[in-house]
Amino acid sequence: MATFLMFGKYSAEAIKAMSPARTQSTVDLLKQMGGAVTAMYAVLGEVDLVFVVTLPGIEAAIKASVVLSKQTGIAFTTCPAVTVEEFDKLVA
Repeated sequence: MATFLMFGKYSAEAIKAMSPARTQSTVDLLKQMGGAVTAMYAVLGEVDLVFVVTLPGIEAAIKASVVLSKQTGIAFTTCPAVTVEEFDKLVA
């Protein structure tokens, strides 16, 4: 499983639809795609949400990002992530 960071930015419509049920449907969707949510954060700044998720690979991450954006009205930017230890091994 690969780790991805998903950065979300609310649209005006997405703000109106905030709910615990929508959050749970997001978790359920990622699970249906073979992934899992490690952490979800609401943040202040250029983005409104940061999710740490695991998914089977880049194809699943692309699909998850697009499907969640369509379903929620939240624009997601999704980036692969590796630990610093893994990064050090890759660049050594």
